[in-house]
Amino acid sequence: MLMPTIFGENLFDDWFDFPAWRDVDRTEKKLYGRHADRLMKTDVHEHEDRYEVDIDLPGFKKDEISLELKEGYLTVSAAKALDKDENNKKGRVIRQERYSGAMQRSFYVGDHLTEEDIKAKFEHGVLSLTIAKKDAKKIPEKKTIAIEG
Repeated sequence: MLMPTIFGENLFDDWFDFPAWRDVDRTEKKLYGRHADRLMKTDVHEHEDRYEVDIDLPGFKKDEISLELKEGYLTVSAAKALDKDENNKKGRVIRQERYSGAMQRSFYVGDHLTEEDIKAKFEHGVLSLTIAKKDAKKIPEKKTIAIEG
């Protein structure tokens, strides 16, 4: 029998009590169900003087996103909390696929960058980062010293 699906999941999974063997491969993520690994999709573009990074963060607000630069790693974190009220203005909840939770992703940008070298903008669910290219401190070239005698 064909059953309707939403995002590759059976719409009626939570409505009917299916046997427990169906839940064996379910590794439910608390933010967006078991497909959370497909989130925070990132595009990186290289230019002569900078990198441009676009990260998809659908459904998040600007104040739910944070950036941290530590030991050469830029970490993008996003946390969301949803109201767990069973009855609200929209009616009684019979299926809820959105969850509260947090996710993060880190990128190595180099030890030589500072917070001033990274610019961030958030519009329409996309976090756009501009990361300046800086040359790392150059290690002195190896030079041979002549021995007299």
